[in-house]
Amino acid sequence: MTALIIEDEAAAARRLRKLVRQIDSTIQIIGELDSVETSVDFLLNNDSPDLIFLDIHLADGSSFDIFHYVEVRCPVIFTTAYDEYALKAFQVNVIDYLLKPIKAPALEQALEKHRRLNVGAPEINYRKLVESMLPEGADKRFLLRVGSQLRVVKMNEVAYFNTEDKVTLLTTHSGKRYPIDYSLEQLNEMVPSAEFFRINRQFIIRLAAIAEMHAYSKSRVKLVLNPLCKLETIVSTERSPHFKRWLEGQ
Repeated sequence: MTALIIEDEAAAARRLRKLVRQIDSTIQIIGELDSVETSVDFLLNNDSPDLIFLDIHLADGSSFDIFHYVEVRCPVIFTTAYDEYALKAFQVNVIDYLLKPIKAPALEQALEKHRRLNVGAPEINYRKLVESMLPEGADKRFLLRVGSQLRVVKMNEVAYFNTEDKVTLLTTHSGKRYPIDYSLEQLNEMVPSAEFFRINRQFIIRLAAIAEMHAYSKSRVKLVLNPLCKLETIVSTERSPHFKRWLEGQ
């Protein structure tokens, strides 16, 4: 059996590897990763392991983000020092988790459970499970591929989204632009409505990215964004009444 350890604390990863070897020397640890980015890259470009030990809190955010970008089909044993909300969901869905510091008897019991239950067991859709577990308003992140590398952009870094030549782009407050694998329709459902507004078919903008507003024809509003955008950003006629209420916080 092959296993992958995803853990951002080096000491905890070494301890887990040592315990696994002590309990079952036939388990081959094929890698130790410490972030969402490296984990997604590994899982996209390598054969799936037979088992993943997954820390909930990683160096660049929540390990739950991994399931948004990779379809994980192998069993997962979560490790955590806290997060009662997650533990309750795991219990309901019969998913194994280990509380830190991990003890040998608990690890042995979890491994034995997987040996007994995973043959012919129904596949767990981790992505849907994680989405149901995240609290309302939880901070989202976007994992973007830039050439051969991956980059995580936090929601609070985003200034606006727009489409150009059938490509959806994300622009950060620092002016960096990245292609993103979501449509504006999908993004409109993902971003917090108090902070973002879809002004027309081509743009979703953040309130903090509005530098200037000017009256335009037919009661429309023309925006100047920061960072500056080469395309015109005009609130559509049908969106203008909603836009004004959004500005007022309604």
